[in-house]
Amino acid sequence: MFTGLVEEIGIVESVVKSTKSSRITIKARKVLKGIKLGDSICTNGVCLTVTSFDSNRFSVDVMAETIRRSNLGHFLPGDEVNLERALRLGDSLGGHIVSGHIDGMGTIENFQQEDNAVWITVATSPEILKYIVPKGSIAIDGVSLTVAYVDDFAFKVSIIPHTKDMTTLLSKKIGDKVNLECDMIGKYIEKLIEAKEQVVVNKGIDLKFLTEHGFA
Repeated sequence: MFTGLVEEIGIVESVVKSTKSSRITIKARKVLKGIKLGDSICTNGVCLTVTSFDSNRFSVDVMAETIRRSNLGHFLPGDEVNLERALRLGDSLGGHIVSGHIDGMGTIENFQQEDNAVWITVATSPEILKYIVPKGSIAIDGVSLTVAYVDDFAFKVSIIPHTKDMTTLLSKKIGDKVNLECDMIGKYIEKLIEAKEQVVVNKGIDLKFLTEHGFA
């Protein structure tokens, strides 16, 4: 579990590709403090397991499903990535609850400067947009942000100078793909409602039944 508050920008050192998977090595310093084999590091919003490390770098294995659903498959040596260690008991939850299991990708459509902040417009699919609400939380490449606008095709967030300095978001270009993880609360609510509706259907309770028995 993570907070979406990026601790450090790492640099991709190498990418060794197999048929459908990859082994990625990333240069870093801060996130390696206290790290152990098997620990998780959120890398551009994706929860990855550390398989080897030293004082300056760590390596992870990226399976085919992660390659398909994220921008990790586009990594090249020299690319910058957002890094965060797993949340520990007692840590401050300054962002929002981020699982590191992304929902899919979005495409950066526009940047717009407004005084000291920069608006970013991200287009994505209806399957992801249905979970995005104004003033709700979204993780973009592992960065916890507040949604300021959403419509049927895209959403917008505003980046303050601190977020600009601490993350890779404003080093992106129009057309770049970013990893998206929606607030998990909405997904749990949807699942519970679907389960409840299925129970009602299985019991043969419908609007006609409710009307006949004085409930509607």
